[in-house]
Amino acid sequence: MSNTKIYLAEKIFTGYDMQQQHAVAVLDNVIIGMHPLTDVPVGAEIIDYKNALIAPAFIDIQLYGAYKRLLSAYPDAETVKAIYEYSKAGGCSHCMPTVATHTYETIFKCVDAVRDYWNAGGTGVLGLHVEGPWISHAKRGAHNPEWIFPPSVQQAEALLEYGKDVIKIITLAPEVVSKEVIELVQSYNIAVSAGHSNATYEQATQSFNTIKTATHLYNAMSALQHREPGMVGAIFDHASVNCSIVPDGYHVSFPAIRIAKKLMGERLFAITDAVTETQEGYYTHALDGDKYAANGILSGSALTMNKCVKNFVDHCNIHTEEALRMCSLYPARVLGMENEVGIIATGRKVNMVVLDNDFKVLEVISPH
Repeated sequence: MSNTKIYLAEKIFTGYDMQQQHAVAVLDNVIIGMHPLTDVPVGAEIIDYKNALIAPAFIDIQLYGAYKRLLSAYPDAETVKAIYEYSKAGGCSHCMPTVATHTYETIFKCVDAVRDYWNAGGTGVLGLHVEGPWISHAKRGAHNPEWIFPPSVQQAEALLEYGKDVIKIITLAPEVVSKEVIELVQSYNIAVSAGHSNATYEQATQSFNTIKTATHLYNAMSALQHREPGMVGAIFDHASVNCSIVPDGYHVSFPAIRIAKKLMGERLFAITDAVTETQEGYYTHALDGDKYAANGILSGSALTMNKCVKNFVDHCNIHTEEALRMCSLYPARVLGMENEVGIIATGRKVNMVVLDNDFKVLEVISPH
């Protein structure tokens, strides 16, 4: 048992239930057991976090840069590493760097950046999230209108072939992109997320027959109105479509998050949508309090994933256990990875976050 590590804390949340007076036993980065404190294996190394909480490490599937390195401005392995380190500081074991609407040349460089990071032994990065350029002009938000277009099959294939095995999510507007192209994207084992969309309720609902996820609820999508429920109404009304949300109180008000949670339950999950300070390239961001602005207009979040949990609990009347799931298990489900991450269980690789009583990150325990 000499190589076994025993992690103790006042509370351990497995992803399904909160356990008191238990410990997690880990050998060679694999969880080998969950033990009551009265039954801890003898001879193991004990790491005691006292009155802290151990939970499944978080997963952030949408953020654009970190530490003054925006991915589209600095598309290289150093930026990818910075994004991973920022995510880890916020309690994540895994993240997905994101590039907003851009030229194919820049998107290809972002693909190369992730590949280079992996080839250099980098870990914790699941792939690339491409948000646009196949989106709605009407709901482009801060995206450059000159780069937005509806793709032909050939144009889609060019991106998909170059990004093969690196691009893992594409956010697109389903009313702009043909069904043929959407099916082509999915044939590459890439998740399609509906977003930056001006779809009607009927168009959105129809698209959810094949599209299983939507991007940042309320933001850059057709709103819920009493005569036209829009994409927001379609998401609320659907039985199974998932949707991310940016819980900073600026992108979405906390009461609006609370309403969405009541209606959507386990279908709602968190992203940071975080950017970083930069004056390079088309997308410039300046820190404005605890958010980012471009020319005085909201341009990005300054969230970390542990702050998402805190905001859900403190401002949205969401229980701690459910807030933790919204930042771990539910993103894992969206990626089809719930059998690998998002849960603390025997036989799984160890991916855990240790939080204090104010949800500050004390440590991330993972193989990388």
